[in-house]
Amino acid sequence: MSKTTRATQFLTQAKVAHSVHGYDYAPGGERVGLQAAEALGEHPSRVLKTLMIEIDGKPACAVIPSDRELSMKKAAAALGAKSAQMMKPADAERITGYHVGGISPFGQKKRVPFAIEQAAMAEALVYINGGQRGLQVRLAPGDAAKALGAVVQDIVAE
Repeated sequence: MSKTTRATQFLTQAKVAHSVHGYDYAPGGERVGLQAAEALGEHPSRVLKTLMIEIDGKPACAVIPSDRELSMKKAAAALGAKSAQMMKPADAERITGYHVGGISPFGQKKRVPFAIEQAAMAEALVYINGGQRGLQVRLAPGDAAKALGAVVQDIVAE
């Protein structure tokens, strides 16, 4: 497994301090973020999942703790839209240039609006997918939000 991806290159070019961590990815799992948290020995609130969504029919990205569910209503509002829905996996792969299970918010092929769950900012360091299945980057959540130009707001379901 390569530890250099478009995501890690993006972070290096943006001068964002980060470390790269690999784990054994188990294909076919539906809860990739929870699987990563378990494999890394981290609490799921510190391992964030990247969700590609459509807001008012346009692509966007939401980053939330792996043990939480996204509120489409809150995500739409945070990004200034009326509605949101999950993006089809094939569309997510085409827009990001990453495979499902390895989608990172960093270094996507197409620039889209980003929202990060506010609760993640309480953690000193978080893990976010590094652009490859079985690869996570660890960094300060505030640095991630700044590098992405992300809206930081409560976007998870109650």
